[in-house]
Amino acid sequence: MTFTRRRALLTAGSALALPALPALGQPRFPERPIEIVVGFTAGGGTDLMARTYARFLEQRLGGSVVVLNRPGAGGEVAYTHVARARPDGHTLMAVTMPALLTIPIERNAQYRADQLTPIALIATDPCSITVHEQSPVRSLADLLDRARREPDRVTFASSGVGTDDHLQIVLLQEAAGVRFTHVGFPGSAQVRTALLGRQVDSMGLNVGEIAAAPENVRMIVQAGERRSRFAPDVPTYKELGFDVDISSERGISAPAGTPPAVLDRLREATADIARDAEFIKAMEALYTEMRVLIGEAWGAELRQRQARFEALWQRTPWRERS
Repeated sequence: MTFTRRRALLTAGSALALPALPALGQPRFPERPIEIVVGFTAGGGTDLMARTYARFLEQRLGGSVVVLNRPGAGGEVAYTHVARARPDGHTLMAVTMPALLTIPIERNAQYRADQLTPIALIATDPCSITVHEQSPVRSLADLLDRARREPDRVTFASSGVGTDDHLQIVLLQEAAGVRFTHVGFPGSAQVRTALLGRQVDSMGLNVGEIAAAPENVRMIVQAGERRSRFAPDVPTYKELGFDVDISSERGISAPAGTPPAVLDRLREATADIARDAEFIKAMEALYTEMRVLIGEAWGAELRQRQARFEALWQRTPWRERS
């Protein structure tokens, strides 16, 4: 074997043993732990999705991925934090739609929706209305009858103004001509505690959150286009004659201005995660249905949704603009 051939073989063997290096001029990623920020307290649907995703993202990127809870103002605290973060891919947002879009519509928020760049939509979880199992309310008709008899007296708890669960009741009020009193909490755990303590009459949590812990509660309606396989016995609003269709759509975004190479890396990793049988199994264990849109496919849908929420705001503002 000639020296040249031997050196070529050794060089090839060494290349196989070394990790791939970034192209010249491309950033090395990740350079430090990645933070995924959640705008609610721990234990809710978005938080659990983010923690599951983080474990699988670590495997793809070979670095540490941690989840940071920053509850407050229905998610505005977290969205603002990520929108102002260094755009290098090391700070990501566990997005909950519609809150991403509705917060800047309803008030003078500290961020704009276009300050976040979509990585991918991962999952969807329809809204629902749930009551205490000992409540005399056994159906949506019962709840509406009470709301008609006692306007503004029937209380409805959610994880905050402008969240999907809150907008569920806004849409229902518009469709049914009734009025509820909305009570906001920092997260799903506090909402459930309030209902179980009989401090509120009803609550809005996602179908998956109720299916995962159905004790002492009764789901009376769900807000998906069709019945969730996790609640096959519960009717949808549309079945009952009300045009209400709203879900929590959960995904991952990065600050605007993140380098394209980093966005590509995150999007490719997320697409691979979404195909992973173990990840799919883990999401099913969270009672969450997957719906995957990568990058601009999700971005285009978000812009359409934003236009619809702006129209809803013009018809029936759900809070006073600050």
